[in-house]
Amino acid sequence: MLETLVKKGEEMPRKRHSPEQILGKLREVEVALAKGQTVAVAVRQIAVTEQTYYRWRNGYGGLSIDQARRLKQLEQENARLKRAVADLTLDKLILKEAAEGNF
Repeated sequence: MLETLVKKGEEMPRKRHSPEQILGKLREVEVALAKGQTVAVAVRQIAVTEQTYYRWRNGYGGLSIDQARRLKQLEQENARLKRAVADLTLDKLILKEAAEGNF
């Protein structure tokens, strides 16, 4: 079945979901599970894998939409700050080597 969906050597296109979409899909799965469906059937209905569902549930489970948006913003800001620290550390090491004359 997978061979019919994906040609050999090609990957399926990935889709980024917004926090709002993720929370909506998590709620759909919760409703399906409450109706007695299995996790496998419920996640198939929202077109994601079980692995993705469990990753989303661990990351976004119990959050409101505003909290999820804020979490995403903080993650992006944290990544930006980490890059800035790495750049500044590299600059500092280059200047230190140049000052010592080891270039």
